[in-house]
Amino acid sequence: MKTLDQLADTLGFLPSYTNCFGEQVTNSPEALESLVKALGFDTSSEEKLTEATESLESMSWLNVLPETIVVGCGEEDQDIIFSYANDYAHVSWRCMCDDGTQLSGSAKLTDIMPLESKTIGETTYQKFRLRLRSIPMGYQKLTITLNDVDYSCHLIAAPRKCYSPSDANFKRIWGLAAQLYSLSSPTSWGIGDFSCLYDLVETACEKQMGAIGLNPLHPLFPSNPAHRSPYSPTSRCFLNTMYIAVDKVQGYSDTPALQDWMSDSEFTTLLSKVQESELIDYETVGYLKFKALRMIFDQHKADLLNIGHDAGDDFARFRAQEGNDLELLATYDALYHHFVKEGKYGWFAWPDEFHDPNSDAVTEFTQQYEDEVHYYAWLQYLADKQLRAVTQFAKDKGMPVGLYLDLAVGCDGGGAEVWSNQPAYLAGAAVGAPPDAMNVLGQDWGLTPMNPFVLKEQEYEPLAKALRCSMKYAGALRIDHILGFMRQYWVAPGMAADQGIYIRFPMDEMFRIIALESHRNQCVVIGEDLGTVPEGFDKIMEAAGLLSYKVLFFERWESGLYKRPELYPEQSMATVSTHDLHTLVGWWTGRDLQWRRNLNLYPNTEMRDNEEAGRPGDRDALIAAMQDYGLMNGEFKDLSEPERMHLLSLCVQKFLGESNSAIQLIPLEDALELEEQVNIPGTIEEHPNWKRKIPLHIDAIWHNKNAAELIEMMQKTRPLS
Repeated sequence: MKTLDQLADTLGFLPSYTNCFGEQVTNSPEALESLVKALGFDTSSEEKLTEATESLESMSWLNVLPETIVVGCGEEDQDIIFSYANDYAHVSWRCMCDDGTQLSGSAKLTDIMPLESKTIGETTYQKFRLRLRSIPMGYQKLTITLNDVDYSCHLIAAPRKCYSPSDANFKRIWGLAAQLYSLSSPTSWGIGDFSCLYDLVETACEKQMGAIGLNPLHPLFPSNPAHRSPYSPTSRCFLNTMYIAVDKVQGYSDTPALQDWMSDSEFTTLLSKVQESELIDYETVGYLKFKALRMIFDQHKADLLNIGHDAGDDFARFRAQEGNDLELLATYDALYHHFVKEGKYGWFAWPDEFHDPNSDAVTEFTQQYEDEVHYYAWLQYLADKQLRAVTQFAKDKGMPVGLYLDLAVGCDGGGAEVWSNQPAYLAGAAVGAPPDAMNVLGQDWGLTPMNPFVLKEQEYEPLAKALRCSMKYAGALRIDHILGFMRQYWVAPGMAADQGIYIRFPMDEMFRIIALESHRNQCVVIGEDLGTVPEGFDKIMEAAGLLSYKVLFFERWESGLYKRPELYPEQSMATVSTHDLHTLVGWWTGRDLQWRRNLNLYPNTEMRDNEEAGRPGDRDALIAAMQDYGLMNGEFKDLSEPERMHLLSLCVQKFLGESNSAIQLIPLEDALELEEQVNIPGTIEEHPNWKRKIPLHIDAIWHNKNAAELIEMMQKTRPLS
């Protein structure tokens, strides 16, 4: 259907793409039509499709100004393009800046040369360039007046480049990357918490590390702890309250009901079970933690809600600061808790009258269950307070980065963020990735994509909020799947992951938003640029001041040889592996191949056999790289297997440590030379994703021989100046 292709092109869908195997993949007509429908367009006839295409193409002429304009900031003048139908007008403009200042100016249209013109119906429209003097960085409102009529739009003035390592006053640092849930201490309740993180950061400072990298800390679903993936959050704003250290909460020791329960056999039995289990039992941990926290809240609720009491004043300040976004999340969590008892998970399953957060039914619910809403807001208050303490400690100790956090690519479609702002999301569709060498069936991440057109209408506020909600705790932020800011792979409802279609996103403007928030929060930004990478994307990232993401196993020439450390760019973060890949030991032993074979993750036996047959050569290539760089001699083959593994671990980390990369992160699993990986994409319950614990308490990690030798070597390789 040619007119469908024309509309799709106008919307930004790409007709095809080249996959990582060098093959040209064209769109499925069925998938394309489904996604165009999801965007709200009628595809029932050629006439409807043509009408929609013409309407879209006319918008920039019919609207005097677009909804949002993104320009540079600083000393340079900025050009604004607007459309106008009359022959003559006096134009004046004023810009209300977010710092309260106002700029203004004026001109005559007769003094401005039209750029182009177009006749629509019987009216001729012209586009003009209006030059504004220097606009300060920030989110502003622009109003232009033409013949005494005002026209307004959002005006975002942003720097071209992100806050850089040199801005943060560091050049080459290193640190550990940890999955927070996997940590433990003698006082933790079966899952890592913010107290564990504090202890980790404290010793990391003593060991001269510059950063601690973490999995996404976004909120999940308190009433459904089994939903555990940190990359499938209910929102990308606020925090996962499962990470609250209960014993550090004010009121913990003077809540009689809690102390009595903690002496009961039920509590002691369950706590021992979750502390001693090899894998995290999320359901039991959630039961223990949230029951205890609810007891503390009930005991001290009067003080917490009392303006004039210290605790009440502090809680009230937090709620006022976080505003309506916090109230919506707390309301959602209260509704979720209410309806999950009926087996209704997520807002799609709730009665229709609760689908709109502004409905009378929701308002009545918040009044009837006011304490529930207060409780969930209080959980966020606790999480914020505990994480801020870690951030402040790292700053006080002079850690160049401190926390290196991770921003997920999207949210669960049934979660709070989508419920709170439904126009900004595309119901039914999912974000994913096409087949590649590591995931040959493609990926459907089950995350609801943002609507790029509504995103712009909303002044990019959903993106800005997500960025600043992580950046306020972090000195560096990794953005998962940064490729999606250029083009995003959408999987249509009911279709397989390999049938997805790419759609263009307003990358230039989105990168400007990242840069603006980066400078305002003094946060270095790393873009995870792995997968099917468009040609030239590395140069685009470099120009935007984003650090690229360099993974040792992928930094190879077509011949299979590994790239030498001096070829790693300064503007990058280097690591051996990621949460979605094998550990170094798991790769060496072939444990990852065994998992993929057992779970039938290969599309055919030929690909499976080729990968398994190629692993010995891959191992030889890595050894050759270490020997060529002078880190290993020929005696490697004569060592015992544990000795070889330890030597290889030290060598590859030193290899990356010698690179130019501004940041090097060592996964804690690799520091301890563990075999099993964190997550296997394409699986849910088939593999214990996000469940594995580090087998040592935090204080014992530093006494582990493998980790101790690695840390000593890294202190010499990347000393903290």
